[in-house]
Amino acid sequence: MRRPLLLLFACLLLLSTGARGGKVEIQGQVSPGWEAVKEVFAEHFDQGDELGAAVAVIWRGEEVVSLWGGWAHQARTRPWAEDTLSPVYSATKGVSAMVLAHAHARGLFDYDAPVARYWPEFVAHGKEGVTVRQLLAHQAGLATLDENFPVEKLSDHAFVDAILARQAPDWTPGTRHGYHATTIGLYEDALLRRVDPQGRDLGQYLAEELAGPLGAEFYIGLPDDVPDVRVAEMVPAGLGASLRGLGGYPREVRRAVFDADSLLRGALVVPEGWDVNDRAFVRQVQGSSSGVGSAVGLARLYGAFATGEAGLDRDTFSQLAAPAEPPLEGNEDQVLFTESWYSLGFSKPGPKLAFGGSRMAFGTPGAGGSRGFADPLHALGYAYIPNKMGTGLGWDPRDDALQEAVYRCLARLER
Repeated sequence: MRRPLLLLFACLLLLSTGARGGKVEIQGQVSPGWEAVKEVFAEHFDQGDELGAAVAVIWRGEEVVSLWGGWAHQARTRPWAEDTLSPVYSATKGVSAMVLAHAHARGLFDYDAPVARYWPEFVAHGKEGVTVRQLLAHQAGLATLDENFPVEKLSDHAFVDAILARQAPDWTPGTRHGYHATTIGLYEDALLRRVDPQGRDLGQYLAEELAGPLGAEFYIGLPDDVPDVRVAEMVPAGLGASLRGLGGYPREVRRAVFDADSLLRGALVVPEGWDVNDRAFVRQVQGSSSGVGSAVGLARLYGAFATGEAGLDRDTFSQLAAPAEPPLEGNEDQVLFTESWYSLGFSKPGPKLAFGGSRMAFGTPGAGGSRGFADPLHALGYAYIPNKMGTGLGWDPRDDALQEAVYRCLARLER
């Protein structure tokens, strides 16, 4: 068994623990017309659905919602503060995709070029025709790795890149897609380091080209000078709660969780020993899952991308807003056993996974309920980050309710 089932449940099924506490005071601000978001956010604490959380909305370049409340630690000794940062699991993927989009807008690579144009060793095992677009759309068949490695090896680029390059696809690239849960960030980082003239990794590029200039506190690779006291603790489920949550998933998912050879299990085990509550992991650059930041920081990034103002050219912006292009055999996800939509490193809205105000939206959810997205139709960036982990796979009822409140406010303000 490559990883204890309990850790798999914590990563995938995500039902939070913790008893209801007393009345929580919601901190922060909302602009006139956005009060409904605060009301919904407060209700989640009143109902015992949150431990600590933050939500933010950037609209037309303005910070109209920035709220936080509760506790940053399961022991409830450290309040969630304005400067609290939190791991976001796979919501990191959207930030990595923004980095790649910015690099594309600078002309550093072509989405439709073969990955091997920039990384010749990538051709191994018949991958010579895999395009960057296919890789970022989870169509490359590289959801698993035959050779695993410990967290500490993530910074050894030569070692990791060699493993990535010689990996054989799990299916014929371009024919199907399946969630590259942990590998996509590794491939993105390897590609970026080869096309960027300065050879920067995802974390360095993010800090210097996007997060720094935009005043958005979000990291892929948490700096050592950020004190531990600022970082929220993620609180996963116990085994019983996880098993109850598992019962709500399709039969194929339940089988795959217990099958050590399934694509789902394989997609969740890279690298060995990763844990977002472990400083040794979050200081590493893992573009799939090591992101740490604030809700307002994540919303600022998406807000700038929603308007195309984050250094994007017209072509890149239009491609981000365009509908996802399904693989040849349709939208059935080979890893998650459901329909899914991916484009240029982002999740896109679909009939079974709605978010944002239109099909133009792009973003990614994270394990436990976090989400960030850009909505170009409404010039809006959104982020929600809880530390009490929920049960949805790509959705969370708390996030759904907050989004509904956001768009109720928008409907009135845009009349």
